[in-house]
Amino acid sequence: MQADMNWFAVLAHHAGRTPDKAMTVFRGETITYGEMATRADALAAGLRAKGVGRGQVVGLLSYNCPEFLETLFAANYMGAIAMPINWRLAPPEVRYILEHSEAGALVCDESLLELATEATKGMEDTLVRACVSPSAPDGWTSLADLRATPGEQPHVRAEADDIHRLMYTSGTTGRPKGVMLTHANLAWKNLAHIIEFGFTSADLGLACGPLYHVGALDLTTTSLIAAGATIIIHPVFDAAEVVDELERSRVTTVWLAPAMVNAIMALPDIDKRDLSSVRVIINGGEKMPIPLIERIQRTFPSAWFADAYGLTETVSGDTFLDRESILTKIGSVGRPCLYLELDIWDDQGRSMTAGERGEIVLRGPKVFLGYWRDPDATAAAFAGGWFHTGDIGVRDDDGYLYIVDRLKDMIVSGGENIAGSEVERVLYEHDSVLEVAVVGRPDERWGEVPVAFVVLRPDTTVTAEALLEHCRGQLARFKVPREITFLAALPRNPSGKVLKRELRDEE
Repeated sequence: MQADMNWFAVLAHHAGRTPDKAMTVFRGETITYGEMATRADALAAGLRAKGVGRGQVVGLLSYNCPEFLETLFAANYMGAIAMPINWRLAPPEVRYILEHSEAGALVCDESLLELATEATKGMEDTLVRACVSPSAPDGWTSLADLRATPGEQPHVRAEADDIHRLMYTSGTTGRPKGVMLTHANLAWKNLAHIIEFGFTSADLGLACGPLYHVGALDLTTTSLIAAGATIIIHPVFDAAEVVDELERSRVTTVWLAPAMVNAIMALPDIDKRDLSSVRVIINGGEKMPIPLIERIQRTFPSAWFADAYGLTETVSGDTFLDRESILTKIGSVGRPCLYLELDIWDDQGRSMTAGERGEIVLRGPKVFLGYWRDPDATAAAFAGGWFHTGDIGVRDDDGYLYIVDRLKDMIVSGGENIAGSEVERVLYEHDSVLEVAVVGRPDERWGEVPVAFVVLRPDTTVTAEALLEHCRGQLARFKVPREITFLAALPRNPSGKVLKRELRDEE
């Protein structure tokens, strides 16, 4: 018999060894490892009593809170599959995910009841609907009432390839796909990240990004739980509150998407705060100018600002830029973590040498099982035996990875390939530019031409013509944007990735 790989077994381990150790801190309330194990056991019993069983999907629509983690553990306790859902979605999108996943239950935050109720109309007889609130409206059951059922059965043993969690992709192309993450995927990811960053039970993490996304959930929270550490939870991200928490509680590690970093560094008093306790900041891998990185290092003098590359399909965190190379390898997302192989392939599946661009492919025990109820997409993703990321990358002679662009983001103009990131890099070097995204616009003559969307720094002004002139001095003529549009902010998904699809649609 294989060892029990159930994610709940990790909680049970720490609950048995250090039951009184704080696991979460939320709005002043502490829940210990022992208390969390008891609550998850009781919730699993309550869901089981409602007819939810092994192998079924338990949806979770919630802002960050301890009940979010409790539901994940409870689902795994009874051999079910947890499924966090993006609360920014519209009701039809939530409904699609629930129907496509064939969910048997939905646990909802009280603040999201309107969204959840609209999304589940007509599903009342087939979907167990539970609410994180003291009392529940008609058609819903409160989590407190579900926990009233005493837990009498031991947790279900899980094998390596049993599904721990479904994570629906952000839908940057077409319908979202359900990523099947196994218990082994999570275990290997946690081990690799604990080794990478030296996480221990003495660490104090902050989960301030949305837990329905692998960034906050897996680059901070699950890794720290695996190490037996403590996590402070914020319901949603607020830059000022995050900095107050970092300073007050002496937090040691946090995941921050690029837009979150920008918001923190824009705070008027940020340079006067004592943030010396932070030793690891995991970032989203966007290229940042050297002056900004140097300022971040001054603001967080003890921190390793680790640019990362990863995907939902790999439980995130595939490569990290080591501390010593932050400035010498500017723009790189580092080298692969432990137990992950990375290669660069051309469109014929041939491995590329250093300096040659191609698609990033991955393999290893943290790479997902496949897409839920989508064998064709799974087969395409694993053509040649490696997972095809859809990202264009290049490695230098030292093995450091640089992200060039998404395959779908490559602009083909008059037969010439233009990487949007290359044009973005030049625009970022202008003192007035805070953020920029470059996409292709259809053109009758050239097929496509590049256009740029620019967000200016506060209290700065510059004309579109001045930015174009700046580009002309550094780019080949066909790479210079045909037009520049100024925006107040770029559209981003929760992980901080710019939604270029929306910009293309605008074009």
